[in-house]
Amino acid sequence: MKDRKYLFPCIPATQSFSLGHLRYGFVGHPESNQTSIELAGLLKEFTINCKDYGKYTTLIIFFETPRNLITNSTVEDFELLFWNQLSNLNKLDEKDLPSHIPQNPLEHEWEYCFHGEQYFMYCATPKHEERKSRYFPYMMMAITPRWALQKFNKNERYAKKIKEQVRERIKEYDNISTHSALNSYGNIDNHEWKQCFL
Repeated sequence: MKDRKYLFPCIPATQSFSLGHLRYGFVGHPESNQTSIELAGLLKEFTINCKDYGKYTTLIIFFETPRNLITNSTVEDFELLFWNQLSNLNKLDEKDLPSHIPQNPLEHEWEYCFHGEQYFMYCATPKHEERKSRYFPYMMMAITPRWALQKFNKNERYAKKIKEQVRERIKEYDNISTHSALNSYGNIDNHEWKQCFL
């Protein structure tokens, strides 16, 4: 986040970091159901209080990721762990899906929700060796409220310029071509679930 030569692609994330708007949580092993309960508690607390943390806030979750899990797993294994955690989280949610959000993830207006709040879910893992914009030494999730992204994109001309800069940074940062699923929420050809785990 602090590197001035090797710029992290997500400009909203770097701004949130520099402003001190990020919040952090630590949970257990990603294969554990108990970890889902821990994650649900942290995300509920974040949801209730997030508007007090700053206009660009995001919750960063670090999973206990033992060396043997890293060594013996593939990117696809981590993807399964990620979706299992989101599925468990959904079962633990005390609130119904907001009425304006479709239940079918194939619809372009679908977005992951928890405790009545819309979230963009991002996952990074130690096996993302080529797609470095999704690399982290441990399994990690970044959970950003939709309203925070809307504030960042409020000025359409500015938002367009930032999006172009992010795409250029990704090309420089990753050792692999830009993922075809990258898009913008609300676009008719967009599917948010495809962007959660690239």
